[in-house]
Amino acid sequence: MFSTDKIYEKFDKRVWLSSPTMHGKELEYMSEAYNTNWMSTVGKNIDEVEKQVSEYIGVKHSVALSSGTAALHMAMKLAGLKAYGMPKPGVGALQGRKVFCSDMTFAATVNPVVYEGGEPVFIDTEYDTWNMDPKALEKAFEIYPDVKIVVMAHLYGTPGKMEELISVIKKYNAILIEDAAESMGASYRRKETGTFGDYNIISFNGNKIITGSSGGCLLTDDEEAANKVRKWSTQSRENASWYQHEELGYNYRMSNVIAGVVRGQLPFLNEHIAQKKTIYERYKEGLKGLPVSMNPIDWEKTEPNYWLSCMLIDQEAMCKQVRGEQDVCYVKEFGKTCPTEVLEALAYINAEGRPIWKPMHSQPIYRLNSFIVRDGNGRARTNAYIIGESVDVGMDIFSRGLCLPSDNKMTLFQQDRIIEIIKSCFE
Repeated sequence: MFSTDKIYEKFDKRVWLSSPTMHGKELEYMSEAYNTNWMSTVGKNIDEVEKQVSEYIGVKHSVALSSGTAALHMAMKLAGLKAYGMPKPGVGALQGRKVFCSDMTFAATVNPVVYEGGEPVFIDTEYDTWNMDPKALEKAFEIYPDVKIVVMAHLYGTPGKMEELISVIKKYNAILIEDAAESMGASYRRKETGTFGDYNIISFNGNKIITGSSGGCLLTDDEEAANKVRKWSTQSRENASWYQHEELGYNYRMSNVIAGVVRGQLPFLNEHIAQKKTIYERYKEGLKGLPVSMNPIDWEKTEPNYWLSCMLIDQEAMCKQVRGEQDVCYVKEFGKTCPTEVLEALAYINAEGRPIWKPMHSQPIYRLNSFIVRDGNGRARTNAYIIGESVDVGMDIFSRGLCLPSDNKMTLFQQDRIIEIIKSCFE
């Protein structure tokens, strides 16, 4: 067990979970926007970002927006329009409709469903990739056969089981929205994430593998859909010499200054992925012999972007840990540990780790929403990992897992020290 009675050398500078890595071209393109006075939501940087993202990922159209969340909102609006037709003015495109969503993800994946008046129904996770469980999705369609939209996220840069998921989605003639916010550059059977859905998104948030400090893109092969998003994201202004508005609009377009940062980052995507992969492999080798495993990868079908390296503690090696809504406590046990103890130990040496995403069905705001597991369905209960006879996989991973420092500027010495600290938690 980790003890502060021992002397552990602390890092002078904080080792971050995943911080931006700048290369110099970003400032050049930002300065270009400043010097040419293109500081608004039009300009060469935006044009180049859209062009380069489309070419790299392999879609026909990319629309640069203010955030990945904005892109998800626009994707939700498009999906609602395609599935149910034009809503009444002032009414969300999904008003009163259920939408199947990944359960173990960040809230931004799910919230846009509610923006459009929809009701998220959460689909449990599977252990092989930590993503949406195709069997649970099949069960969900059996319970709610009229659902027409599925929102699926790729967790921590690892693609989900796309063949199986798409097979189920096509069987029920539903629309897929692919949240590739964490997985830019990852691929499934050599096809980039962000190309599998009808509407897809990526994020350039400050901690992502490519950053603009903020920003994101909506990705699609549908030209009409891309044009709709360009219109909606600039307050739905009609083609008139005055300000004419016939639809609800949003201020969602990416700034040409932010686009300058993204433009300067894009050439380094493959380099960042290689660095992140090295970090993952160092952890995997360094933690051998401990009762832990890394976030899983299907090596035959997928190539992740390794955005975050994560660790799962074996059940028999877990000490007692109890999490409330905002507090947590645990009991130290010789030879055992838990995510809370490891995170405290990392913080002690000035390194940042984080818990795994808390599943959406266990969040207070969504606790009354339906939650579907592969062998049944039911309501979530606080700290309950069993629904009927079925395992709540997402809550189990949340209970035993944590995200390790994965910054691509982390040195070998720093990572070795982090591995030593993790080992000390089991002593």
